[in-house]
Amino acid sequence: QVQLVESGGGLVQPGGSLRLSCAVSGFTWDDYVVGWFRQAPGKEREGISCTRSSDGTTYYADSMKGRFAVSRDSNKNTVYLQINSLKPDDAAVYLCAPVRASRAECFVAARYRWWGQGTQVTVSS
Repeated sequence: QVQLVESGGGLVQPGGSLRLSCAVSGFTWDDYVVGWFRQAPGKEREGISCTRSSDGTTYYADSMKGRFAVSRDSNKNTVYLQINSLKPDDAAVYLCAPVRASRAECFVAARYRWWGQGTQVTVSS
């Protein structure tokens, strides 16, 4: 059974930083992608990044380049999302999920079958 656990969210002042974690388990795919998404109230789920399990290569959505950085600990099957210079518009539930998909497809939320519960990020002074 696929399990995804996101953590690390919270209340941050504008300009601050957060590091979110995504622990994945319960499947035995040889090669897959872990995608980070976010969803604000009333908005569609928005792709942030995709990280390949085979070599850690990470692709970022064009609108997310610059303030977002992904790293991973393959021994722990955990992917991290560092968010810097947080803005009020970054407030959302941040989610991660695994998928077997191409670089283009991995930014499409509908391609994913399993999702974690997400972690809430609030940006406010």
